[in-house]
Amino acid sequence: MVEIPGTGVPIIGHQLAWLAAEGVTDAVVSCGHLAEVLQEWLAATELPLRVSCVVEKEPLGRGGGLKFAAASLPRPDEPWYATNGDIWTRFSLRTMAAFHQERGADATLALARPHMPWGAVETDQFGHVVDFIEAPPSPYLINAGVYVFSAAFRDLLPERGDHERATFPRLARQRRLAGFPLPQGAYWRAIDTAKDLTEAAKELSRG
Repeated sequence: MVEIPGTGVPIIGHQLAWLAAEGVTDAVVSCGHLAEVLQEWLAATELPLRVSCVVEKEPLGRGGGLKFAAASLPRPDEPWYATNGDIWTRFSLRTMAAFHQERGADATLALARPHMPWGAVETDQFGHVVDFIEAPPSPYLINAGVYVFSAAFRDLLPERGDHERATFPRLARQRRLAGFPLPQGAYWRAIDTAKDLTEAAKELSRG
């Protein structure tokens, strides 16, 4: 519910607009602490797709919460998307869904290569500093918090706990987990700090 400065719209509003633009017609929003704040905003806002809310009465963990929310999907026999609530991104979900289907995976993760929050120092073989690189891209891909799941994936989730520590490693060992690298030029940012909000607002102003 944190607003992107200059837009008057919270992060979830930008997410729902993106999902609708990608052809998503129905969304299930999972709520926990202070659920009423989110529910009030959803009820008072003209939304570009149909939205239903589910509220965890007690914390179920990321995997348990995902399974709880998935029980309210309007078409449980079809593949479905999921996204974390603290990211702001733009890329083709249709392309990701095709990637997922081609690999016959039970789950596909979007993978991002975020820019590091620090500058990097480059040296030569003799230990001389030769260059400074401001906020270089990370050498590692990370889980971008956007997913495509098969219809059967819900049954693989824990009732409680974290699917990233249980379900995902098991699927990886079985080669049933795929990773979709975000295309070059795709926008992705995690909104974790006040600085992230400021940077996101600057990027939005630049289009």
